[in-house]
Amino acid sequence: MTKTATSLYDVAEHLRTPAEMAAYLEACFEDGAGDAAVIAKALGDVARARGMTEVARDAGLSRESLYKALSGERSPSFDTILRVIRALGLSLHVEGTAAGEA
Repeated sequence: MTKTATSLYDVAEHLRTPAEMAAYLEACFEDGAGDAAVIAKALGDVARARGMTEVARDAGLSRESLYKALSGERSPSFDTILRVIRALGLSLHVEGTAAGEA
């Protein structure tokens, strides 16, 4: 039997344009609704695709603290999330739903 070589998939390597980054985050917000760690990890993926050093600088955070905050192992503060979103050149939008709808 032959062995098949595999490698780890890193989504950050495939997020090349702002549109792809926004679509990825949108999907993560929909699929990971209610799980702050999922959203933080997704923002980390986008930040790595953009360049973590640049995002950290633009967000006013150290690179190390940004890696920790967006690792998916903890829930970063909302302030950190907002700073990263701004540093990525993105914005949040709120949409209302009828009562009881998810």
